Amino acid sequence: MKANKKSIASLGLLAALTASLCCLTPVLAFIAGVSGMAAAFSWVEPFRPYLIGLTVVVIGLAWYQQLKPRSAEEIACACEGDQKSSFWQSKKFLAIITVVAGGLVVFPTYADVFFPKAQKQVAGVQRSSTLEARLNVQGMTCTGCEAHVKHTALQLDGVIDANASYEQGVARIKFDPSVISLEAIGQAIEEETGYEVSQPQKQ
Repeated sequence: MKANKKSIASLGLLAALTASLCCLTPVLAFIAGVSGMAAAFSWVEPFRPYLIGLTVVVIGLAWYQQLKPRSAEEIACACEGDQKSSFWQSKKFLAIITVVAGGLVVFPTYADVFFPKAQKQVAGVQRSSTLEARLNVQGMTCTGCEAHVKHTALQLDGVIDANASYEQGVARIKFDPSVISLEAIGQAIEEETGYEVSQPQKQ
């Protein structure tokens, strides 16, 4: 019975981890400096509500098993070895699992904090020589994805400003066409992040 409690808690943690893979991957790719893998688990996004529901049900079941009163038969059958539960069977361990699972479930809401916030400083560029354009970016699923696209674009020479929206599936780029083309920007974003960038459309 005790082994079941541990297994149920582990299943809840696994479900929470799977639900957040689409947003964990861009952050891990950025931290590890691995290009092209940020969109590897974007296919998980449509299943997030079901995985979150599974996490809640499984963690709830684990807490129910942990807190339900023992029956008279269980008390009568309790042996000396059962009276002292190991850490893995304790409420403390289940509480840790619950907190970690909760953090994973809401990870998309704060994933962008792992990316630099610094704005690019560009000197000597005349406003009249800059262009603003839009790229269609498929595969973004959270604010972490937006931050990854923005950070990638701002690393390029000639890009003055960049913003992205995962909800709209677009990145808006301000750049100097005498330094870099919009096609080159789109290609760099695609290679670095793994998101699919469609034919750019100038505004």
